[in-house]
Amino acid sequence: MSGWHIGIIGGSGLYDVEGVEDGHWVEVTTPWGAPSDAIFSGRIGAVAVSFLPRHGRGHRISPEAINARANIDALKRLGVTDVLAVSSVGSLVEARPPGSFTIVDQFIDRTKGRASSFFGTGCVAHVSMADPVCPRLSVYAADAVGAAVDRGGTYLAMEGPQFSTRAESRLYRQWGCDVIGMTALPEAKLAREAELPYALVGMVTDYDCWREGEAAVDVAQVVAQLAANAAKARAMVVRLLRALPEERPASPIDTCLDSAIITAKGARDPALVAKLDAVAWRALGLR
Repeated sequence: MSGWHIGIIGGSGLYDVEGVEDGHWVEVTTPWGAPSDAIFSGRIGAVAVSFLPRHGRGHRISPEAINARANIDALKRLGVTDVLAVSSVGSLVEARPPGSFTIVDQFIDRTKGRASSFFGTGCVAHVSMADPVCPRLSVYAADAVGAAVDRGGTYLAMEGPQFSTRAESRLYRQWGCDVIGMTALPEAKLAREAELPYALVGMVTDYDCWREGEAAVDVAQVVAQLAANAAKARAMVVRLLRALPEERPASPIDTCLDSAIITAKGARDPALVAKLDAVAWRALGLR
């Protein structure tokens, strides 16, 4: 086996990964509650892979109710080294049509009320999110998508579960956003806190509601595009896993907590430290 263990977080339309050998569902318990579902673990070639359906099988969980802390903790607890997230998104620019893919490299957070950190009073940490995705993993993902991919783009994370108003959609375009979705945050922030390099592939399903003279996006429109996108996404995941270098190169994100935890060792809350046994074991010296 290689040093890679890729965690795949599948969003709307991507509920499984084909071609996984020795695959089996694993129930994972975390101190942050239950993850969205069991995790399907196995391998593709020499690469270990663990797949987590973000909304649960059958799309049971609404975006604002996803327990992102439990999802990231569960993947880290299984030994995942890197996370590839796949999400359906709306397009905020004409040049990113439905059916195209965007390799996201920036985020704007418009969510509210979601638990966005593993850390807090008793063990404070401030990770850098200036560059929120892993460039090496993003390149592998873009190469695996091939045609109809935009390399780079800003993702507007909205709260949902409702779609945007037209005024909001036009405002986000003025901000320079390229795509819009409901689930990438706090997921990307939590992956960084867990020292997991993270990349996001956005599968465009619609143009949101900013275009003049067109009907607004609705579920029927999204679902109609999902099937075609999902087939391409499954093929992309397999190509990416088979194209990874034989040995996993180290990433600066692997040790990002070394410069992020600010609470003195003697002042740390033992109860909170115990909950960090998977996501921050290395930086906290727990093993």
